[in-house]
Amino acid sequence: MELGDFKLTLVADGEFRLDGGAMFGVVPRVLWEREKPPDERNRIRMGTNCLLVEHGDDLLLIDTGIGDKHDARFLDNYGLAPGAVRLPESIRRAGYAPEDVTHVVLTHLHFDHCGWNTRRDGDKVVPTFPKARYWLQRGEVEHARQPNERDRASYFPVNWEPLFEAGVAELFGDEAEPIPGVRAVRAPGHNADMCIVLLDGGHGHKAVFWADLVPTAAHVPYPWIMSYDLYPLTTLESKKTWLPQAAAGGWLSVFEHDPEVPLARIVEDKPGRFRSVPVPVPAGL
Repeated sequence: MELGDFKLTLVADGEFRLDGGAMFGVVPRVLWEREKPPDERNRIRMGTNCLLVEHGDDLLLIDTGIGDKHDARFLDNYGLAPGAVRLPESIRRAGYAPEDVTHVVLTHLHFDHCGWNTRRDGDKVVPTFPKARYWLQRGEVEHARQPNERDRASYFPVNWEPLFEAGVAELFGDEAEPIPGVRAVRAPGHNADMCIVLLDGGHGHKAVFWADLVPTAAHVPYPWIMSYDLYPLTTLESKKTWLPQAAAGGWLSVFEHDPEVPLARIVEDKPGRFRSVPVPVPAGL
């Protein structure tokens, strides 16, 4: 899919499942289950939509899915789809190889966003993308190394510490631009330092990778905010900053956790009332 001077390719790491009530916070089940029907364990389907951005000699990857460094209990709790195509194979099927990736941008370090940063190589854990620089928000790294009781279960050091050992980590503050036109920008709420990624392909073509600010198309309305968010009122303010810009600019939206609507445009029907209009995923994307 072309976005100005960029070539965009969706790549995924298979589906998993999370508790529907936690995913929608104060929104009653009678409302959210119309959008995301739960299974017998009250879990809804979750996507792991990552994004490849090709520009010139650079191939940039945004987030890296769940990875494969997990035990049987983890796989059962999160309902990982057996036999799913995982991220490295998704990249190969898209016509690339892990060795082609020059930059990896991490929106944050929860396990479902950074799992394929690293892989097992015998007794060692090494970077999955050997030629890439990995871009991590400094405050998020500091928190990930000393998480609190509420979010400790979301952080697995094996997903990022080997990057520092290998000398391939790049830390940044409020924002970073690994390649021209691709900016990771802090959009706090889900946690203190999560980022969204803004893409400007030139010629008026723009996109936004929402990460966990707007994890699925169902989360576009302002009050539809996850219970997982550490700072839900800050999430609300971040949504009020970015959703109007996305709607006014006609930006392409990428929803990282939506298995059914990975791409959409945001429409503002009246002030403060937004909805998503799905964009068909081109064949091969």
